[in-house]
Amino acid sequence: MKLRHKLIFFAATPLLLALCLIALVVRYQSVSLGQQQRATIETAYLSSKDAELRHYVDIATHAVMHLYESGKNDEATRNAAMRILTQMDYGDDGYFFVYDYDANTLVHPRQPELVGRNMWNWENVDGTHTIRKLIARAQNGGGFERYLWQKPSSNTVAPKLAYVVALPKWGWIIGTGLYLDDVDAALAQIDNQVSGHIRETMLLIAVIAILSVLVIACFGLVLNVSEHRVADAKLKQLAQRVVHTQEEERARLSRDLHDGVSQRLVSIRLQTEAALIRLEGSPEQAQRAHAAFEKTLGQMNDLLGEIRHISHDLRPAILDDLGLSSALQHLCEEWAAHCGLHIEFHAEGRADALSDVANTVLFRVAQEALNNVRRHAQAGMVEMQLSSDKRQTTLSIRDDGKGFDTGRIANHPRRGIGLRNMAERLEAVGGEFLISSSALGTLVQARIPLDASRVPHSEG
Repeated sequence: MKLRHKLIFFAATPLLLALCLIALVVRYQSVSLGQQQRATIETAYLSSKDAELRHYVDIATHAVMHLYESGKNDEATRNAAMRILTQMDYGDDGYFFVYDYDANTLVHPRQPELVGRNMWNWENVDGTHTIRKLIARAQNGGGFERYLWQKPSSNTVAPKLAYVVALPKWGWIIGTGLYLDDVDAALAQIDNQVSGHIRETMLLIAVIAILSVLVIACFGLVLNVSEHRVADAKLKQLAQRVVHTQEEERARLSRDLHDGVSQRLVSIRLQTEAALIRLEGSPEQAQRAHAAFEKTLGQMNDLLGEIRHISHDLRPAILDDLGLSSALQHLCEEWAAHCGLHIEFHAEGRADALSDVANTVLFRVAQEALNNVRRHAQAGMVEMQLSSDKRQTTLSIRDDGKGFDTGRIANHPRRGIGLRNMAERLEAVGGEFLISSSALGTLVQARIPLDASRVPHSEG
């Protein structure tokens, strides 16, 4: 096998495998997030429908309550009540229906041909005795019932959610319903958008894979024109550099993006689209949409701040110029200004006894610890201390937040990524990671022996 073929094979194969794995993970996460968002939006829609139906039925019962509570049960009184309910409607498809306990239709404005008809043995298109279920629901204290019914405005069968109550003195049930085809359409649109986003992401990953393979192939052709020995030496050096760069990049992405910026953007997008749909609904829905827009705006501001903060988390020049102690002091000042936390920093002993790699590891641990405090701890004060003696250097970060169950977080496959990152960083330089947490706060400690820190390690 020629040199360029070896280069393409040994460089492209692991890259393609990694991209395939990333594609699978991204697709799984996107599908899971889409399902969660769909369930949340569906619950919100149905909750608004439930409240709306209760309100309509309350209006209808109050409209005839003076007749019902008059003590009269004659035909004239009941006919007066039926006339009132017949004239009440809302929207294109909103009306009230009345059946007696024997399933005789008493009021049905949109389908007057049903009035006077006994519906006890009537079967819906799905084979269920819908009217029986409505009567049973009303007699058991009232409530909601879902079924299929013809939509007056389109003459098509659509899913419907009804709310019914009973008037036992007259042997009646009164109810109304809202058609759910608009909800199904909105959810279908969300599903299509999520599917489109997944397809676009998969296509982008495929394009990156193809471009990566082409770049590797071109690079192999360039190397092949030079002397074989020189090309072989350069190839080995390049392979080491690529592996080192890949490990550094994967570690950085795992540390800084484990919270899933792209997923949060999808969440904001879905919430915004759901709010836009609500704007076209009732005033109550429009008010909820306004609240949803305010919430989404706050999430966008938080996300912008987070992205800005991530951009500031790159290796600062002060760490190389002035050392670890000054870099940590500067980090605490930046976080205090950014998050509004009260952060105290203290340094004891020699702060320049560690290697550059160990200094970087402690700085990254401090960044991750402060990030966890901001996201999860709900703390009001943070104390950071850097101390060094003849044996080791210790970095301690203590907060007065709500704490958490360290055992459960450590064993959870999708949580505690930041904690695992800190532990792996310290392990790479021969250090030790300790954490304790309770309702009084959390203490994170990073210890690096001075002898171990002098052994060359790559930052991971």
